[in-house]
Amino acid sequence: MDPGRDRALIYHLLYPLHDVISVLRVFRYITLRTAYASLTALAISLLLGPALIRSLRRFQIGQTIREDGPQSHQKKSGTPTMGGLLILIATVLPTLMWADLGNRMIHIVLLTTLALGGLGFLDDLLMLRRGKNEGLRPRQKLAGQVVVGLLLGTYLYLYPASAELGSALPVPFFKHLAIPLGLACIPFTAFVLVAFSNAVNLTDGLDGLAIGPTIVAASALALLSYLAGHRIAADYLQIAAISEAGELTIFCGALVGAGLGFLWFNCHPAEVFMGDVGSLALGAALATVALLVRQELLFAVIGGVFVLEILSVIIQVGSFKLRGKRVFRMSPLHHHFELLGWPESKVTVRFWLISIFFALLALSTLKLR
Repeated sequence: MDPGRDRALIYHLLYPLHDVISVLRVFRYITLRTAYASLTALAISLLLGPALIRSLRRFQIGQTIREDGPQSHQKKSGTPTMGGLLILIATVLPTLMWADLGNRMIHIVLLTTLALGGLGFLDDLLMLRRGKNEGLRPRQKLAGQVVVGLLLGTYLYLYPASAELGSALPVPFFKHLAIPLGLACIPFTAFVLVAFSNAVNLTDGLDGLAIGPTIVAASALALLSYLAGHRIAADYLQIAAISEAGELTIFCGALVGAGLGFLWFNCHPAEVFMGDVGSLALGAALATVALLVRQELLFAVIGGVFVLEILSVIIQVGSFKLRGKRVFRMSPLHHHFELLGWPESKVTVRFWLISIFFALLALSTLKLR
């Protein structure tokens, strides 16, 4: 279902002129609006980035580096943080411009992204006011994430994204296998949201490290959203056909453009860090799209780098508590490779390559059913 409805802002402004300028008919199509959402987001990032970085420096909003981290990171202390605000602005505005504003899935993904972004903003703000790497208490941050996740889960239980699947969880590789979750879909949704928002947060430890896999994952989710919203393609690939999901392609496209623009300033040596306002929002955005297109399990493969990062922390903590020994030199996983002697840029680029591998692997399984 490629043609969009008539409630996208740009469509509403330009399409009525198609009788005079016939080329404006193309603004009906999701593919074109996705491309322009990406370009708009990239342009906003590149144009607003320098001004935002100057403002962050002016107000002395600098990163506090944890003392127990790699010593090579101490020189990054004072680098402007909360750059995730740039990602949010550059994602939300193009989505409002190019997506169908009457589509409930656009409402859901924007609200969830902004809610976790707001939680991250509060955490960053408290860190800056206290002048040390301590914002919200872990329990407070987790409670905020869980509340948002439970609200999202309750909504999706009452108003399922897919009427055909309901609250059942589709299993990759199988044509008609879906696990009936019932009410359990509410805590499951919360788990997915909390897990991936924290996973992106943990991955955000090196210049450009978190935003690279985010761009890759958003690109893969853009394709899955488009396929889910296209009845013929969904039936051919035997995935859930969700008519409203097509518009999520535009959100994902905007996220890709915003990520590329942010990477311009975040690549090594970084001029700005995204902070929790960025990492929590990005994790929530990706997880919410995966939940809405009903590809939660496949997303665990697409976001494989994020999964490895959070698993490394769980394994490290569990091993130390149970055996008194560490498995890795330091967790999350990227710090382990740093302490093995890998330069920061090498760790980052190799993690990007691994994220591309995971995304391609996941997408290649669409016909293995």
